Amino acid sequence: MANHLYNIEHSKTLSYVLRHHPAKFGLTLDAQGWCDVDALLAAFAQRNIELSRETLQHVVEHNDKKRFAFNEDGTKIRASQGHSLEVELDYQPMEPPAVLFHGTTERFLDAILEQGLQKRRRHHVHLSADVDTAANVGRRHGKPVVLVVRAAQMHADGRAFFCSANGVWLTDEVPPQYLSTNNQP
Repeated sequence: MANHLYNIEHSKTLSYVLRHHPAKFGLTLDAQGWCDVDALLAAFAQRNIELSRETLQHVVEHNDKKRFAFNEDGTKIRASQGHSLEVELDYQPMEPPAVLFHGTTERFLDAILEQGLQKRRRHHVHLSADVDTAANVGRRHGKPVVLVVRAAQMHADGRAFFCSANGVWLTDEVPPQYLSTNNQP
């Protein structure tokens, strides 16, 4: 159990660094969001955060949301999505499934149904391919509500979709006319 919690803390710190604030650790990301692994490990060590290459490998491989990825030769690491920084993840437009799902909480429901889903400080709106994942996302912030997104209709109407390396569907926004609160598209 302690090892599991240890990896959760590493995952949270990696998300903070690789998605939002690399400069606070003295790091830079390239245009595609990649960070040199040796520089990352050195930055953690300078802050007395114990992180070995083996532990980093374990966090990347066993993160329940597959938030991170190594490049082909394992010398660089990046977050799969969710950046508040300007990065180009090189995801190609894809045809989405007929419906996708978005997890939120009851307190945001009225505003979302009125204004739609907006990316705000992120690069994209994040959508799930299944109800359970969306419910878990909503559960992090209160009583969950799962919204159904008519993705095929959005796509037919000219809206672009991307699928990140960890299976999260991304789009620029979801206008309210494509949303419902039940499983009927």
